[in-house]
Amino acid sequence: MRYYPDPDRDLDISEVNRVVEAAFAEHGNGRVQMPPKLYVTLPAGDFRTMPAYLPSLGMAGVKIVNVHPDNPSVGLPTVMALTVILDPATGRPTAILNATRLTDMRTGAAGAVAAKYLAPKKDCVLGVIGTGRQAEAQVRATAQVLSLTKVRVWSRDSAHAESFAARLAPFDTESVSLEKACDCDVLVTTTPSRVPIVKDEWIHEGTHINAIGADAPGKEELDPAILHRARVFVDDPAQAFHSGEINVPISRKLYEPWMIAGTLGEVVTGKRKRDHADEITIFDSTGLAIQDLAIASLAIQQATGMELPFL
Repeated sequence: MRYYPDPDRDLDISEVNRVVEAAFAEHGNGRVQMPPKLYVTLPAGDFRTMPAYLPSLGMAGVKIVNVHPDNPSVGLPTVMALTVILDPATGRPTAILNATRLTDMRTGAAGAVAAKYLAPKKDCVLGVIGTGRQAEAQVRATAQVLSLTKVRVWSRDSAHAESFAARLAPFDTESVSLEKACDCDVLVTTTPSRVPIVKDEWIHEGTHINAIGADAPGKEELDPAILHRARVFVDDPAQAFHSGEINVPISRKLYEPWMIAGTLGEVVTGKRKRDHADEITIFDSTGLAIQDLAIASLAIQQATGMELPFL
């Protein structure tokens, strides 16, 4: 068994996008095994276990990942993760990966795949709500599939927004108000909010939204009225009902499961699509274990690990 302590260092973002897109295609064609993630609530956050088998890559494994929103105040990432890879033939553990940065990259790739297929046009103004690591990952991955003419970013802390804009200096990035950030072609929301912060009246026709931040029960970032104006695509229905952007509206009878337009896998495989340029589309991302297997396959190929005795 090999341990990969820092496997993201040599990964190319476009390659990550490619393998994650392929994993969504396998999901859309029903060729994966992947039960919904399991949540364990802790005093200041939670952790999740995410098992899957992706036959097309010959990969099986499980990721353990936490979400603790207050961690940055003590010098730790909000999200930390570990992935264990198993040999499908024997079940023998073959690799352990520090998946903290890999989680950022594979989630960014999911947003990029959604934007590739659902954005109203290829030359886009990108709006970003939030300025954490996931926000940056979303911008860098999306820039691989769309031409970003401008990036408008908002944070509750204006200093964070200015720092974020500076880190993304190669892009035309500006710190703006929350309403102005929503004046865009593609909007990415990456906050841990438990109350809607994006108002219905701020979203104009033709906008595509990548709703990333709501990844646990009780979280939501969008005014539920937006869901009724939009065609909503999810990564996995069971996970979305439980912990995606639609979880709170469903629990409050403000949105019904039958209203979902389809999955991103169905979009990638051509079974579903954006019907016209003026419609609003939403990708409700909860994060799939097959994404973790896909990026792990790249990391194992390209990174250098160390042998750990197992037997």
